[in-house]
Amino acid sequence: MPERHDIVVLREGTEGLSMESYTETLRERLPNHEIALARTPKRERDLVPGARIVTGTSIDEDLLTRAERLELFACTFAGTDHVPVEALTERGVAVTNAGGIHAPGIAEQVIGNLLAFARRLPEGWGRKRRHEWRHFQSGELAGSTVTIVGLGSIGNAVVQRLGGFDVETVGVRYTPSKGGPTDEVCGFGAGAVDDALSRSGYVVLACPLTETTRGLVGREEFATMRPESVLVNVARGPIVDTDALVAALRSNGIRGAALDVTDPEPLPADHPLWDLGNCLLTPHTGGHTPKHWDRLADIVARNVEHLETGTELDNVVAAPGGG
Repeated sequence: MPERHDIVVLREGTEGLSMESYTETLRERLPNHEIALARTPKRERDLVPGARIVTGTSIDEDLLTRAERLELFACTFAGTDHVPVEALTERGVAVTNAGGIHAPGIAEQVIGNLLAFARRLPEGWGRKRRHEWRHFQSGELAGSTVTIVGLGSIGNAVVQRLGGFDVETVGVRYTPSKGGPTDEVCGFGAGAVDDALSRSGYVVLACPLTETTRGLVGREEFATMRPESVLVNVARGPIVDTDALVAALRSNGIRGAALDVTDPEPLPADHPLWDLGNCLLTPHTGGHTPKHWDRLADIVARNVEHLETGTELDNVVAAPGGG
C-alpha cells in the first residue's frame, strides 16, 4: 500500500532555489494537507503512486504507471515542452504551469534597463570607476515610443509599469483584434513589426519562442531600427540573431541592448557581447526574486481548492483527455 499524500514535491530544483523552501511554502498555504518532499529517486518512486498532486520541473513517465491517484501535475516552469503532457493527460491527469510568476520581477528589470539607457547610467558608473568628475548629458524616457513584442503576463506587466512615464506604447501580438493595454496594437504580418521598429526608441521582446518569433530580429530589422534605439530581450535568446546584434552594436546601428537571455546560453566566456560597452547583460535572472515560491505556491494552493470544489483550474496547459 503506497504512502498517501495530497501533494508530492519532486527533488529537482529550479533556478538554484531549494525545493525544501518550496515544500515549506506549500505547507504554509495548505496547513490541512499532507505534503511530502521526495528528496531521492527512491522516495519519488515510493511517494508518487500515493499522490493526488505532483509538482516539479518534470516527471518521469515510468513513475506514471503506478500513479493511480494522480489528478494534477503542477510544473514549476512556465514552459512545458519538456513535460510528458500527452502521457499525463491520457492517464486523466491535468497539467498546469508557473506562467505569470516571473512577470513582476522581469517587468521591473525591463523598466530598470530602459531608465539605465535613457539616463545614461552606465556612463556615470564608468566615470565613477575611473574617478572622473566630468559632466555629461542624459536623455529622458518621457516622450519615447516603446514597442512591446508579446502581450502576455510579462508584456502586460511592463505596460502597466510604463503607465507613469509619459511614453507612447505599441503592442505586438498574434491576434491584434483582441486589443491590449498599449496605445496601439498590431500583429506580426504585413510589415507591421517593421513599422513599429522604425519609429520606436525602445523595443522590448517579451514573447514566447515560436516558429513566428524565432529570428524575429535580425540584420534587416536592425537596419530598420533607429540608430538611437535600444533593444531589451527578456524573452528567449533565439528570437534575436546574435551575430546581427553584435554587428549592430559594434557599428552603432542601434544605441544599445539589454539582454537577460542570449543565444547561445549560457554565453561563452569569450563571446564578444561581454566586452561591448553598449550591451548590458544579466544571466537569465530577470524573474528570480524571493517571491518566486510564494507566487507558485499560490497557484498550486488555488488549484487544490479548485480540485476539491470541482471548479476550473488556473494556469491549465492541458486537461485530461485533451492531449
